[in-house]
Amino acid sequence: MLAATAFQLDLGGRVVLDGVSIAVQPGEVLAVLGPNGAGKSTLLRALSGLHRARRGSVTLDGRPLAAWSARALARRRAVLPQESHLAFPFRVDEVVLLGRSPHAGGSRAEDLRAVDAAMQATDTLALADRLYPTLSGGEKQRVHLARAVAQIWQPQAAARPDRYLLMDEPTNNLDLRHQHTALEMARRCAAAGVGVLAILHDINLAAAFADRICLLKQGRIVALGPTAEMLAAAPLEATFDVSVTILRHPLLSTPQIAWTVDAGRAMSTGPS
Repeated sequence: MLAATAFQLDLGGRVVLDGVSIAVQPGEVLAVLGPNGAGKSTLLRALSGLHRARRGSVTLDGRPLAAWSARALARRRAVLPQESHLAFPFRVDEVVLLGRSPHAGGSRAEDLRAVDAAMQATDTLALADRLYPTLSGGEKQRVHLARAVAQIWQPQAAARPDRYLLMDEPTNNLDLRHQHTALEMARRCAAAGVGVLAILHDINLAAAFADRICLLKQGRIVALGPTAEMLAAAPLEATFDVSVTILRHPLLSTPQIAWTVDAGRAMSTGPS
């Protein structure tokens, strides 16, 4: 598994992650939720190998990330950051093919199958011949998601090591349909044995798609466990400092979260 153990990180003289222990397991979708500034993106970067710990460790299959070569690590885990910048006028399918760079020297046919599968999963096939700079923000986000999926794609029949997909706010800039497309893709990846970690802001999307949830606040884990247990009033109120009401989705029977609004505050801050 991909795991952080007692991970502490200081940035700019401030403790950003404080004794965090978390593991992404093959075959699951693990959602990380928390208020702004909780350390969610920093945790993802730590798990990807971009931050070194003051104390603690991050390991893949029990080996420190620093012991892996960049290419070997890139074949095992892909990262979708909050923002991806690309100024060159590549076609969309060429951008997705960049995800296969760690597999250079392998089968060209397999690379093309990976690109096709990733673009189908992210609803980007219709964009294949478009020039990347002409896309909308949401379309660009979906293309980079396809690139990350292509990076760790493998044939279903292949017996290869576990892979991991780390996504920082993958639903950013996406409309309602494509928010669900992105997370349905995450579920399909998990069904294929990939360990998926997704930082989300929409708690109800996490309720519908995540196997486990980590609640993070001020660099510390408030609670970590199965989705149904985490989406209860006590852990959510401790994490977000608001009152919540727990409802049930009428079709999925999953928890649905409604914020409890103070009537007096609503009147004082409402339109005049």
